Amino acid sequence: MHDSLPEQSQTPFDEQRYRLFQQLVSSLTPEQKAWMAGYLTAQLTSTSHSAGAMTQAEEITILVGSQTGNSEALAEQTQALARERGLRAVIKDMGDYKAPQLKTEKFLLVIVSTYGEGEPPDNARELYEFLFSKRAPSLKNTQFAVLALGDSSYEFFCKTGADFDRRLEELGAARLHERVDCDVDYETAAEGWINAVLEDLSQRTQSAPSATAQPASPLSSAGTSPYSRKHPFPAVLLEDIVLNGRGSQKETHHYELSLEGSGLHYEPGDALGVYPCNAPEMVDELLKKLHFNGEEKIDNDGKDSTLSEALLRNYEITTPTRPMLQKYAALINNAELARLLDEAHKQALADYLYGREIIDVVTDFPGGELNPQDFIGCLRKLPPRLYSIASSLKQHPDEVHLTVAAVRYQSHGRRRHGVCSTFLADRLGPDSTIPVYVDHNKNFKLPTDPDTPIIMIGPGTGIAPFRAFVEEREAIGASGKNWLFFGDQHFMTDYLYQSEWLRYLKSGLLTRMNVAFSRDQAEKVYVQQRMRENGRDLYAWLQEGAYLYVCGDEKHMARDVHETLLGLVEREGGMSREAAEQYVKTLQKEKRYQRDVY
Repeated sequence: MHDSLPEQSQTPFDEQRYRLFQQLVSSLTPEQKAWMAGYLTAQLTSTSHSAGAMTQAEEITILVGSQTGNSEALAEQTQALARERGLRAVIKDMGDYKAPQLKTEKFLLVIVSTYGEGEPPDNARELYEFLFSKRAPSLKNTQFAVLALGDSSYEFFCKTGADFDRRLEELGAARLHERVDCDVDYETAAEGWINAVLEDLSQRTQSAPSATAQPASPLSSAGTSPYSRKHPFPAVLLEDIVLNGRGSQKETHHYELSLEGSGLHYEPGDALGVYPCNAPEMVDELLKKLHFNGEEKIDNDGKDSTLSEALLRNYEITTPTRPMLQKYAALINNAELARLLDEAHKQALADYLYGREIIDVVTDFPGGELNPQDFIGCLRKLPPRLYSIASSLKQHPDEVHLTVAAVRYQSHGRRRHGVCSTFLADRLGPDSTIPVYVDHNKNFKLPTDPDTPIIMIGPGTGIAPFRAFVEEREAIGASGKNWLFFGDQHFMTDYLYQSEWLRYLKSGLLTRMNVAFSRDQAEKVYVQQRMRENGRDLYAWLQEGAYLYVCGDEKHMARDVHETLLGLVEREGGMSREAAEQYVKTLQKEKRYQRDVY
């Protein structure tokens, strides 16, 4: 028996333990050897099960609710950084998540955005409603943290994240880390939350950093391009064409930009982030009101800068937000502004802010001798503007196209200009460069099956992504039917991309097109009326498996279209209101009803 043992070099034992092993095995009877083999097998099985339980307990679920993709990018960054720390994290889309599974979660990280008037993203709505229903389970064994994304220029800033945070606590879950609310310049705050939460989780699970993990770059976009939101690409302006005819009340531009050498890639449904500069005349007026000359030296995120340069390129100087007003009120010690900011005067503040800008605030509430650095501290960073991409990369290699309406209006006796739309329209010449990056949107995509029919509803500049959709389907030879609803003010002056749509109709690529020009008759006609008129066919397409897409204004158009959709499903499907609502929810869950709204 002794001769049949393996050599020491073939075992995990050192010399002393190997000698003891030899002596023990040599002295055992066959029955004792059998018992020892069984005992050791049982011990190994028990250890394996225990290790499995520990791994399962230490699994972190990252729940993502996103309208445009920023939350998803942050979730991917969190997952990568967790892996570096030896933590196992899984990302789950709220739209695909089985709500009853919540009660099984031990560590839950929620990353969710808010859009419109405090609305949850489309993919988060069902889980949101479940949480606030009687079916919501006790979560006393769950530990959680919430990262909320939003825009402080809206009244209900980060409301969805705040609601998730409050409700999870009400259901018994323990807070791992305080919620962080991120504004449009979210990177620094988000990175701080991610690192703090993962540090806490590392300590709780006593995990060790993975030896094979590669460092994750901060909030980098997918792909091989070195250009991203933090490092935009200087795209050359190739073409600027005004799409409206003479006499139109609108000014809609078609821009073509070069991406040559950037390595940037996009798909139909993605958006282009554009970094604008503020209007020089707006900067000059603001400096004058504040009694600054613009040459004052300031610290601009650790870099020396003049006040004028910082206001021109780096800070939001138009939209007044509540955080900005609170900081400014404290700075100037103005009782009237402080009173307006009181929760009891919420409506009065909303009435005051409607149609006003920061220049109005400093005019109405002057601050005397201000310190330039202190004033800069009141402002948020100038955020990029996102525009739906209006082209297919397959049709236009190394190019990206946009459809942008120049915003110009008057309010409170002052002419106003959209920051980015007039930056593009008024202050760029041939061969100008524009800092851009691709913002990927996984929630607004063509069906993977090219035979699937699609219905597109995009009035005004909401037509942009559907130009990209149709170009893409032409490029790949998709055989699925394509139906487009478009609306604007006048047929003669506002039929955007008319010649292209007529060509697609003639070739058969565009199966159907219905248009609504609201001001060409006494009674205004909108796309939702065209939907009702074609309700039977539209419902039949949905029954065939068609995907329905909506792009445009969320507050009015998209809500009206949604209500019209519910009505025609109810009517044409012979359903109750409740059944129609469930039908539409199912479309959303199956990603057959997608919206790109703003």
